[in-house]
Amino acid sequence: MTHALFSPFTIAGISHHTASVADMEKVRFPDEEAFLTRAGEWFKGAILLQTCNRIEVMVNGNEDLLGRFLESEGRAGWQIWKDAEALSHLLDLAAGLDSMVIGEDQILGQLRDALTLSESVSVADPLITLCINKAIHAGSEVRRITGINRGAVSIGSAAVLLAEEQLGSLAGRHILVLGSGEMGVLVTQALAEKQLSAIYVANRTFDRAQRLAGKVSGTAVPISDLYRFMTLSDVVICCTSAPHPVIRAGEVMEALKGRSWPLDKSVRPLLIVDIAQPRDVEEAVRSIPGVCLFTIDDLRKVNDNTAQFRREAAEKAQIFLDQEITRFIRLFNRKAADELLATLHSWAEQIRIRERDKALSRLSGCDDRLRDVTDDLTRVLTRKLLTDVTLTIRSCAERGDMQVAEDLVGAITRGETLCSRTQD
Repeated sequence: MTHALFSPFTIAGISHHTASVADMEKVRFPDEEAFLTRAGEWFKGAILLQTCNRIEVMVNGNEDLLGRFLESEGRAGWQIWKDAEALSHLLDLAAGLDSMVIGEDQILGQLRDALTLSESVSVADPLITLCINKAIHAGSEVRRITGINRGAVSIGSAAVLLAEEQLGSLAGRHILVLGSGEMGVLVTQALAEKQLSAIYVANRTFDRAQRLAGKVSGTAVPISDLYRFMTLSDVVICCTSAPHPVIRAGEVMEALKGRSWPLDKSVRPLLIVDIAQPRDVEEAVRSIPGVCLFTIDDLRKVNDNTAQFRREAAEKAQIFLDQEITRFIRLFNRKAADELLATLHSWAEQIRIRERDKALSRLSGCDDRLRDVTDDLTRVLTRKLLTDVTLTIRSCAERGDMQVAEDLVGAITRGETLCSRTQD
């Protein structure tokens, strides 16, 4: 089998491997639905995956077209994967091999959410849907076979590890978590094991803060009291989905006035870990005396004692994925052949109806029963005549023999009008 694809599939991505948090903020799409709607005008299918440490655009289309589209969106600096290479990258992505934290499970849910969003905007064509579902299935199998996610830390728990490394221990500390979404849940779960004196959970929606705080015996904080509780905290971990900074330098400086030591009046240090994307904390906060600000870029240095095990598991996972890519290409090409087969079957159906009607017009006084029998006869004959050629075309597609499949359809339909395939 060759690695040729029957239909073009391309991925453009920017991730933690090559870009900083600031670089990713420049290319992030704030309105995902609007972006996908525009993408639907260029491509048969499209997916947008945006997480805290990557942005990936996947399309049923070729590299040149995707490049022109992203240029029209004012975005540059993408790494490009095309065709079989793109399918392989998607498998690595779903398996957690491309994640900042190898083997983390969040990516599977993020891929599902990305597909759901594309479906809601009607830009998830059958090929895109197949690709995402196949990748999710393969990613789940990798974890089952290799245990690569055993003991793996998420971005949220890595943030907690970073805070622990900086302070030596979190026992007896006061921690403020800003954000109660998926990342906030991961952070609070990791903190629940650290024997803290207090966990404060702040969120724009107070009810959500209450629900999350209740799960870890913490205290829910109205967003209006954010800086008052910052004064009481040793660590602030930020993980909202706000499109703009939530913590600003001026307010932080005011909050620090309440953190002076009683005798020498120097400010007690405040550790802030910002794992939001876009960032929750203004960059100017970094220069405030007494504040230590860390971002996702710093999580690469976290000392994770399960990393060696997961690196070994990653080698086993890669062997599995190297075998899986062959099956993936076969499935992809089989699905991609549906469009060519639809053209062939549509052509045959037009002929069937035309010849059926001719025959019926020559039969005088035929009743409804005769019409039904004639219609059934022509339908069955057409289907049987196309069975073998349909199987042959699918087989050609699976092998990547696109030209053979197209030539076969052309030979069958020669002399009849053939609806041409839509080109990207």
